[in-house]
Amino acid sequence: MQIRNNIRRLLQYRMCLIRFRELGFERVYSYSLGREAGVSPEQIRKDFSRFGIKGNKRGGYLISELLDSLNYIFGKNELQDVILIGVGNIGMALARYNCGFFKRRKYIVAGFDIDPSKIRKINEIPVLPMEVMPRFVKENGITVGIMAVPAVSAQEVCNSLVNAGIKGIMNFAPIVLKAPKHVVIENINLCNVLESVIYCANYARDDLGVLEC
Repeated sequence: MQIRNNIRRLLQYRMCLIRFRELGFERVYSYSLGREAGVSPEQIRKDFSRFGIKGNKRGGYLISELLDSLNYIFGKNELQDVILIGVGNIGMALARYNCGFFKRRKYIVAGFDIDPSKIRKINEIPVLPMEVMPRFVKENGITVGIMAVPAVSAQEVCNSLVNAGIKGIMNFAPIVLKAPKHVVIENINLCNVLESVIYCANYARDDLGVLEC
């Protein structure tokens, strides 16, 4: 969990750095980046140090060098291919957003579904039968998959992905998946996120010590 939080913060830093660059800044200090990202300068220096990124106490960080380092960490110097399992409503939306993924050097190269009526192309993405997924993964060296399938079939699909060699799964199914420790799973439950935001907006009372969201 600690490394995931570290990665999320690095992604937030990169977004802030891109904004600074667009505003014409060439250098940034940990306190100014921290103020923009909502974390302490000490946390920023600690996160950067974990990946060998060092700045200058007087000169701060060169934004271009920071972005180069972060892009290298996240593999943005080369295109990262992923697959999509399930082309229902969420899967279709993800497929149509593929141009947005491409801008960040991620690309859905194929979709898979058990429904024969969905075997076609969506925005140039081929949708293939589920039974050919293992061979496709091995032949194309795919390591990451997106799951947008119903909860009832999610664990079975997860098992198939793991057996095919997938090491990272972004899961939109409303279920906690079981997988070997070497497989990274990120659960995206939109209803839970919305309920959390609603609760924090309407019921959390930091001044009363009830909850700090």
